[in-house]
Amino acid sequence: MTDLQDPRIGPRATADEREMLRTFLDYHRATLAWKCAGLGDDDLRRRSMPPSTLTLLGLVRHMAEVERAWFRRVIAGEDIPLVWSPDGDFQVAYDASHSTRSEAFAAWEAEVARSREIEQAAASLDVTGYSKSWQEDVSLRMVMLHMIHEYARHNGHADFLREGIDGVTGA
Repeated sequence: MTDLQDPRIGPRATADEREMLRTFLDYHRATLAWKCAGLGDDDLRRRSMPPSTLTLLGLVRHMAEVERAWFRRVIAGEDIPLVWSPDGDFQVAYDASHSTRSEAFAAWEAEVARSREIEQAAASLDVTGYSKSWQEDVSLRMVMLHMIHEYARHNGHADFLREGIDGVTGA
């Protein structure tokens, strides 16, 4: 972004499939953190334009839920609840009105760390897990592609949210 040092490491132009997926996913994870850099709780909870309640902090909470759902619950088969969305309604995580940076980022960073462990421990991208929401088996490859899609989509939202907060823009 214009006023902040870009901490991201761009994906390599040549790599095997797994390394390419891993680095693109990490790039998008780093992008979300970068969009939130230097902002306090009040700014991170600042809503976009009405009637939307979307906030940067809500995006961080949402992505913690998505990481947990796809890597831990689907690929690793862990029988655990979601953090903020006990009934599986991911929209609940967007409500960050009473959340703090430290709380949301601690949860998100813990989920990202666990997701990385699960991915690295998997024998191949062909490892599958059952997705209750999709009602079918999905491969680790599909989960990683889906996560890249999720982050890319929400990082676009984060671009607009950050610009609305302090005018900072950037890739």
